[in-house]
Amino acid sequence: MQQPTTVAEDLRNTLRTFPDFPKPGINFQDFTPVFAQPRLLRRIAESLATAFDGEFDRVLAVEARGFVLGTTVAAVADRPLALARKKGKLPGPVFSAAYDLAYGTDTLELQQDAFAPGERVLIVDDVLASGGTLAAAAGLVAECRAQLVGFSVVMTLAGLDGAARLAPARVFSLLPDHA
Repeated sequence: MQQPTTVAEDLRNTLRTFPDFPKPGINFQDFTPVFAQPRLLRRIAESLATAFDGEFDRVLAVEARGFVLGTTVAAVADRPLALARKKGKLPGPVFSAAYDLAYGTDTLELQQDAFAPGERVLIVDDVLASGGTLAAAAGLVAECRAQLVGFSVVMTLAGLDGAARLAPARVFSLLPDHA
């Protein structure tokens, strides 16, 4: 009889890596095969939500792949969803936060009324690398006067110290030292 596999094992077996994309030296982690497997996607979302079970009122999903994951986490946790989007994509008054990427710079925005003051927010994304994107998202949560409870990510890239940049906030990662 075959032993059941863990979510992390199934995830490792499903992800694809594309070297030198979008530029030389970057190993792009392709989640497309994960998104094509609804049962695996649900198991991932359940793991990301359970790590902070009962501690959050709302999920903040970070553009772009974080939208798929955050939506699924919000659905399995039965919590509302808010979106952190790239600059110029949201209507109405927004808060903005610029950040550095491993291969450039960008800006995230959040509608100013995304959270009620004091609301407990879990930020969900696919990959934690250097932590710039998630630190910007956390700054947006603070600007709304909401409370960050932590970060739930699918993988943390090894050697980039992203979790240290986000300290003292708690970070949960299914694949904590992905190469």
